[in-house]
Amino acid sequence: MTGFVVKPEPIEVPGLVHLHTGKVRELYRDAQDRLVMVASDRMSAYDWVLPTEIPDKGRVLTQLSLWWFDQLADLVPNHVISTDLPAGAPADWEGRTLICRRLDMVPVEAVARGYLTGSGLKEYEVSRTVCGLALPEGLTDGSELPAPIFTPATKAEVGEHDENVSYEEVARRVGADVAAELRQTTLAVYGRAREIARDRGIILADTKFEFGYDDGTLILADEVLTPDSSRFWPADAWQPGRSQPSFDKQFVRDWLTSPASGWDHRGEAPPPELPEAVVAETSAKYVEAYERLTRMRWL
Repeated sequence: MTGFVVKPEPIEVPGLVHLHTGKVRELYRDAQDRLVMVASDRMSAYDWVLPTEIPDKGRVLTQLSLWWFDQLADLVPNHVISTDLPAGAPADWEGRTLICRRLDMVPVEAVARGYLTGSGLKEYEVSRTVCGLALPEGLTDGSELPAPIFTPATKAEVGEHDENVSYEEVARRVGADVAAELRQTTLAVYGRAREIARDRGIILADTKFEFGYDDGTLILADEVLTPDSSRFWPADAWQPGRSQPSFDKQFVRDWLTSPASGWDHRGEAPPPELPEAVVAETSAKYVEAYERLTRMRWL
């Protein structure tokens, strides 16, 4: 069993209709039929939404996404209409709420990889491929790929695994034209973001995007290029052949799989509460990612 340890009850706000509780976000519809997206401080790992939150994580994700949307605006439009707080919403929603266009979402996680790690590494070790794309011999954990690749995945429900699929499978599901536009746009956005991150001493190893259509136009949606959706590595510590230090939830993963947690992440028992030190270190990494990428202080 996986999913929520304790599924939160959505906050009721006059004029808003609750649509969905995700791993991190709550989705509502307002009276103008716009999507209201609220990023919580929830943390997920090993297909569980953990019982411990990371303070201010939702605000960091939201503000970093907004910064990236600005950096990418000439490449692809995004779904953000406003950051105004809906009338009657709790004060805690400030800084973590986006009012967005509702889109016809493409049912594919658009993943770009410039380095080999994670699920891509596991497949490579078996077949020398990632999502069916052949790669050279001799690569190892953290190796830079000869060129960035598009490695899509199917979207999963809370508690389920995303599943890597081939480009051909994406084309079969959504059509050849949509698949081609998805691949082209994903790699263009990844390329821009990779250069921006590199200029700030950060390697963007891989990332995933979500896209939808509005009147025939492909739109970038959800969060973008955050520590929840991307692997950011400090460039000065990059060393292929081992797991890389990262600006994300690695402290959480490491503690959950350590003897100190007493938890078997392959079993059915829910994960325990996180220690204060792990929460503090994880929060600091998210803030550091924001500050290094944007070159602005987190308030």
